Amino acid sequence: MNQISNFKVANKLITGKGATGKINEELKRLGVHNPLIVTDEILVNLKVVNQITEFLQDLSYGIFSGVQPEPEIHLVEDCKVMFLAGNHDGLIAVGGGSAIDIAKAVSAYATFDGKIEDLFGTDLVPAKGAPIIAIPTTAGTGSEVTNISILSDTEAQLKKGIVSDYLLPDVAIVAPEMTVTMPKSVTAASGIDALVHAIEAYISVYASPITDSLALGAMKMIGKYLPKAYADPNHIEAREQMATASLMAGMAFGNAGVGAVHALAYPLGGRYHIPHGVSNALLLPYVMEWNKIACREKFRDIAEALGAKTVGLSDVEATNLAVATMQNLCQTVNIPKGLHHFQIPQEDIRSMAEDAAQITRLLKNNPRVLSVDEIEQIYQSAY
Repeated sequence: MNQISNFKVANKLITGKGATGKINEELKRLGVHNPLIVTDEILVNLKVVNQITEFLQDLSYGIFSGVQPEPEIHLVEDCKVMFLAGNHDGLIAVGGGSAIDIAKAVSAYATFDGKIEDLFGTDLVPAKGAPIIAIPTTAGTGSEVTNISILSDTEAQLKKGIVSDYLLPDVAIVAPEMTVTMPKSVTAASGIDALVHAIEAYISVYASPITDSLALGAMKMIGKYLPKAYADPNHIEAREQMATASLMAGMAFGNAGVGAVHALAYPLGGRYHIPHGVSNALLLPYVMEWNKIACREKFRDIAEALGAKTVGLSDVEATNLAVATMQNLCQTVNIPKGLHHFQIPQEDIRSMAEDAAQITRLLKNNPRVLSVDEIEQIYQSAY
């Protein structure tokens, strides 16, 4: 497709074992003298945050440890209060996508005169806020290189996004040793989440040669190294490869967008608080089944990237093999099967489909146009 493409990413990427040792240097470069670390209590208790604070000995800093999974809007309000009260001039996000998204939102909201609800949507943030350094402790969300913050609106029972290039982190520090404390279930869910990002970016109607290369590269690494990271949390090579794959998938979907998997996953997180990575992983095979008629040649590429052999297969056979190979990977890392696993009432499916159909920001990227009835059928298949 001939189209003009913009490529957006964090201002600076620092990767590799020991990369966190660069944080003091980067804070000084950004003119930050009193950062607020945004994280959760688990990472504080596991001493993961200590791996950052040990490099901040000549700086003052604060710690906001109130981050929760699937973060609700009030957490941004709480973090903003601490940010302003402590006269902080920068943010260090240490954690998964939730911590990074909270830090992004606080950067945008701390000096904003209106309500945070006024920022939901695309390009509604009026100016660049405090500098952000993002240090992921999971390998999945890619939030360290994207321009979006996703928050849960408990009143509407939906997830909503603040989308602005002002949210792109100033520095992303991706160090594999920061991910070794992930529980196996989080390793699995976040790893498949990264796979979803890569696949949806690859088949997006806004894909480009640049995002395609990143997406395919990420798929190859995830197919090879996710089982190894799942089997042995201390397999540092697998951790490094997965951290890099997540970064690459983040750069791919941060520019090409994601599609129906994410749109259908939003009501699961907003209503039932199912972790984002789990809901994406659960829905992926069923959405792929619906999307395959729209881009069979790309599904052949997906199958091959995940290690399957497609020589001699028809396009239909190669497409089916892509779905099966992806399902086998999910089974290998014990992703839960079926919406029924989470006690979701079957009578809720229609209203979930109606909610998902409203997420046009994502559905417009999908290679197949989906009606409310078709979305309902996908949910039923996934039940």
